[in-house]
Amino acid sequence: MIKVIMIEDDRELAELLTQYLAKFNISVKNFENPIKALEELEKNKNYDLMILDLSLPQMDGIEVCKKVAKEQDIPIIISSARSDDTDKIVALEVGADDYLAKPYNPRELVARIQAVLRRKEKKPRTIICGEFELDEEGFTIKKNGEPLNLTSAEFELLSMLIKNRGRVLTRDYILDNTIHLSYDSIDRTVDVIIGRIRKKIGDDPKNPKYIISVRGLGYKFEC
Repeated sequence: MIKVIMIEDDRELAELLTQYLAKFNISVKNFENPIKALEELEKNKNYDLMILDLSLPQMDGIEVCKKVAKEQDIPIIISSARSDDTDKIVALEVGADDYLAKPYNPRELVARIQAVLRRKEKKPRTIICGEFELDEEGFTIKKNGEPLNLTSAEFELLSMLIKNRGRVLTRDYILDNTIHLSYDSIDRTVDVIIGRIRKKIGDDPKNPKYIISVRGLGYKFEC
């Protein structure tokens, strides 16, 4: 199932697109208010793509596009009645992956979604998270542009935390979803590696800024 977050203040159009895209295994959660959509995107990192209108209340779609492209790792398709070439150019320059001028055939939107996601799969993934830059293909993580000297287990665990930033990961989840930390390891193994990572990234264990301990649950990464 492809998960899409949509920002569209035309309720009728949003309902139509939601119903149509569901036929193609595409689940849509729509927000009429861009501020609430941005709050949702901060809390939930599981969306595969964003569909964004430009003419919105409270915040212009171009500003939304710029903010999302800078802070999130998610492709953006503009769906807008603003068909002026300037809007298209600016939207693409600030981070949109595609631009679809209204009105359009919903089947074309499906094709654009599929094409954008195919292109994303082919790209080496680089994730920017505050001071940190994760290059999955190059197996490197940088802080303020400087590569961190990490072991395989440290890289794997820090990568997982960065990709799930803001989300609490339990020790069981970490052990279940890593190669270099086998599930036969005791829970303390996760804590030991977290301690080593904190030291390498300059995170004070008594007052951590990046890797936050959630008592009784596990850890989450803030950036």
